[in-house]
Amino acid sequence: MLKRLTLPLVGAAAVLITLGGQQSQQPPREFTNSFGMKFVLIDPGSFPMGGSVDIPLKSFRVGPNVPVHDVTLSKSYYLQTTEVTLAQWRAVGVAGGSKSDEPVQTISWEWAQEFVKRLNQKEHDFRYRLPTEAEWEYACRAGGQEPDLAPNVDDVAWWWGNAGKKAHLGGQKKPNAWGLYDMRGNVWEWVQDRYGPYSAEAQVDPQGPSSGGERLFRGGSIGARDPTDMACSCRRHTKQTDEFTPRFAVIGLRCARTP
Repeated sequence: MLKRLTLPLVGAAAVLITLGGQQSQQPPREFTNSFGMKFVLIDPGSFPMGGSVDIPLKSFRVGPNVPVHDVTLSKSYYLQTTEVTLAQWRAVGVAGGSKSDEPVQTISWEWAQEFVKRLNQKEHDFRYRLPTEAEWEYACRAGGQEPDLAPNVDDVAWWWGNAGKKAHLGGQKKPNAWGLYDMRGNVWEWVQDRYGPYSAEAQVDPQGPSSGGERLFRGGSIGARDPTDMACSCRRHTKQTDEFTPRFAVIGLRCARTP
């Protein structure tokens, strides 16, 4: 894995550093955009994706998280430190969304894509997107520093056992080793990929199936009654009918961005 460099916060501008007498542009370690969305840079690396945690079927379809297989992410990417809030959702100008607590919820995969589209337009950037499933799990595990199943789920996640049946503003639970909050619990998070079974073969930068009728969401939620739903390897999916996925009360999103 590439060594993480400690650089000063300078917004989204690239940083010039000297390596072996030559200058090289490096993206900042973190930045906050004009909508108050904070991002941290995730370095390339490899990790064992999937797990052996027995995840029971609840209200959503459970995708098998086996076999465990080696995945390499060859490029760095940014990931939002918290889930998109209702205030950010409305500031970007997307209709709909929950009228209750933050983060935003009750959104379809298509609405998540519309948010990303409008965010790119308003930021004049066009590099914001949803994370891939592999990027999401790699970040949840902090490249292998975090266990698949949290030893004490109450410390890191809002779920059925402690949430009081409502979502909570991000950043109140402990972050993972890479400074990411609520990767477990609070609201499920849409990822870019379609659902498909895993292969035992090692993969580089997997993007998921190119076709298929179901979309994936990750991370557990306040509606999860079993702590295994907060496992980093837990996969949930739902049918996509006529290019539209259903809206569920506890699904939101977390944005990624290409450096």
